[in-house]
Order: sequence, then structure tokens, then C-alpha cells
Amino acid sequence: MLLEKLAKSVLALDLSKHRGLSRFSVATLAAIATSLGACSVTSDTNSPVSSTAQTPTSSPVAKTENLPLVVATNSVACGLAEQIAGNTINLKCLIAAGTDPHIYQPNPDDRKAIDSAQLILYGGYDFEPSLIKLIQASSNPAPKIAINEVAVPNPIMTADGHSHSHEGDHDHDKDEKKSEGETKAADPHVWNDAENGIKITQSISKSLSELRPDQAAMYSTNTAKLVDELTQIDAWIKTQIATIPEGSRKLITTHDALGYYAQAYGITIEGALNGLSTDEQPTPTRVKELVDVIKSSQVPTIFAEVSINPKLINTVAKEANVKVSERELYADGLGAQGSEAATYAGMLIANTRTIVEGLGGKFTPFQPKN
Repeated sequence: MLLEKLAKSVLALDLSKHRGLSRFSVATLAAIATSLGACSVTSDTNSPVSSTAQTPTSSPVAKTENLPLVVATNSVACGLAEQIAGNTINLKCLIAAGTDPHIYQPNPDDRKAIDSAQLILYGGYDFEPSLIKLIQASSNPAPKIAINEVAVPNPIMTADGHSHSHEGDHDHDKDEKKSEGETKAADPHVWNDAENGIKITQSISKSLSELRPDQAAMYSTNTAKLVDELTQIDAWIKTQIATIPEGSRKLITTHDALGYYAQAYGITIEGALNGLSTDEQPTPTRVKELVDVIKSSQVPTIFAEVSINPKLINTVAKEANVKVSERELYADGLGAQGSEAATYAGMLIANTRTIVEGLGGKFTPFQPKN
């Protein structure tokens, strides 16, 4: 209701009586009015590449009635669980790739799956809030593992969940002392740092091995392969970011989801339209502030995201006279089946390519070493 009133008030503005807004175009204000509350899912438009490793919505087996039911709330958890366990579990993925977990609303089948699962894997740190409420309220005694919280017990903390600058030498202790009275929120997007992804992989593998000790050896083998690949990708990302001119290593995105990536790989986040969650809609004032930040920081490119409507970020770019990358970021999870980001490793590679090319670096495809 508040957003509707704000939208109506923006459209009703008589600019002749508000000369102070002359720097901020009518087109921008109109876009804000129509975009507020519109966080709709967009199609996966990034160029697909051939890949034999996909992320199915359930395990690729003909009969699953005798297999333990494992529920994974988000695409990262689901993709890694599938790569570790293959067809030894009945895997139920609740939030499809390309869907925004922040605003996802559960359906009756989700509740049924949660109540009957033998293992539940979810992100935590309020990443998928509606599903977390269901999971915590369920009387199902099965293990409920918040994989992001297990992997990263000391997350990035952000005042009121709003966007802030992240750098490779980010000092969390210093941030904590800035304002003790502020309400802080944990950044849930921990997997955007490959080292954290390794910890998530190991956490999922441990839970699966406890569920199926008879398959623990296979899970250990698959986990070791994943860890080796992710270790190589982590080192590769650092070499790719190093090709970006130092003064251009700045990110402006649709929402504040790449803090861990920035911290790990030496990027500064100059700003974002939304905070940690995409349900936090930007005000006209916030949008104008971001336009000013873009102009002052002289970033060469800003970035849209696969799971968020790009209309407002495109309007901001036009107002700030900066281009939007043709390639969108996978900030909240994996890409659809058949896309370049259909696996966790593929997502890290795709995002790095998008950032490197958008900021003027020289992208070199990842070549795994045996």
C-alpha cells in the first residue's frame, strides 16, 4: 500500500512547482513509479554454452519411492546436492533457478515436501524468508541444515540490510564500531566467494553422508572433485579480476548481493539500488543518489541481474549516461538448465566473465587442470 501511494505521488508531481527536481528527469521518476514493487522474474538471457552438468529439479532416476527425500530450498544447494549424490537420493528443489528467493512464496507442495523430507537443506540468514518460516515451524524431526550459516558463521553484517561498500581489505571490526545502535543484517549471499562455496559443498556432503552412510565413499569422491574444481576457479577469478584497470574495479548492481565476491577478489561495490533483499524497493531519493554515485565514480558499466526486472536499472543508467552490461549477473543463484550458469562452478565463471568484460578487463576462459 505504501509503495502504491508513493508511485501515485510520483506520477502526480507537478514539476513546475518542484524546480529542485529539474536535474532528475521526468522519465526517471515515471520509471520509478511503474517499477516500485515490480521485482518480477526475467528470463535467462545470457548466452548458453554446452554443458554436460545440469541442475535438474529432481534426481534423474526412474523410481524414487525407495530413496530418501532430500529437500533443497534454493538452486545453489540443489545443484551441489545433485552433483554430490546423483541418483542416490530423491531430490526436491523448491525454488527454481532464475527465481528470486527473497520474494518466493511457498505453495502447498512445498509444505508437504518439508513435512515429509528426511533431510532439509536451506540457505539461512533470511535468504528465503518465507520458506525458512515453514521449515522452522514444521514438526518434522529430520535434520534442517542452514548451509550458509554452517559454512560462514561470521557473515558480512550490513546496517539495516542496506547497500554499503565492500572491498578486498574490508574491516568488519571497524564496521561494527561505527554505530552500535544500528540494526544489522547478515548478508546471505555467501556462495559468491568460491572459498565459501567449498565450505558449503563440504557441509552438504557431510549431511548427505549421515543420511546415507552406505554411499559416503561415493559422496566423498564427488566432493573431492568439486573442491578441486572450485579451488582452481577461485585462483582463476583472481587472475581475471587483475586484468581490469585498477580504477575500474567498481561494481554497481541491482541489489547488494556481491559483497562476498567483492571482498574475496578485490572489487569495490560503489552502490546498489536495493539492499540485501530485493523486497526493499528503492525510493526516488535513493535512485537519484545512485545516479550521482555513478557519475562521480565514473564506472564504465553497471549490471542488471537475471532474477530481477531490469527496467529501473536501465532508466538509472540512461539518467547517469552509463551503459548496462548486455550480460546479466546470476546474483541469487544458478541459471536455468542449458545456460552457462546451470552449475555452481558455471555460475562463478559466468559472473566473472560478465564483470571482467563489463569493467574493461581481458577475459580468458577457465581451463580446468586434471
